[in-house]
Amino acid sequence: MQSNDARIIRGAAIPTAVVGVLAVAIGAVTAGVDGAGGVALGVLVAAVFFGGGQLSLGYVGRRWPETFFGAAFLIYTTQMGFLLGLLLLLRDASFLDGRAFAAGVLAGTAAWLGGQVRAHGKLKTLYVEPDPTSVSPGGRP
Repeated sequence: MQSNDARIIRGAAIPTAVVGVLAVAIGAVTAGVDGAGGVALGVLVAAVFFGGGQLSLGYVGRRWPETFFGAAFLIYTTQMGFLLGLLLLLRDASFLDGRAFAAGVLAGTAAWLGGQVRAHGKLKTLYVEPDPTSVSPGGRP
């Protein structure tokens, strides 16, 4: 794993964990133990799906950079297939509150994506640096 990958995952996982703790507390207050369990499972599902996708994409990017775009699409499609299977498996589960589970997935997804966008913005690497000789004193080329 490259250092940027680790920082991006950490930058997304920490806000997701914080939001998850808050969401579990809210789920426990509003829907009891089933609500807290549903929210916790939902946030965990979101974190595992996005974290696994980021790790997989980092591996493919290092190993086969020429297939990066195709791999990103394949990883996303695979994630959606697994998520569909999980939702079908849990749709009639009596041990968790379905609405709380959905709220947990949404909260975890929003927190992960927000943290990931913030981490990408902070770690942005310039690939083309402007040549200082081509810029005139007025700031225009």
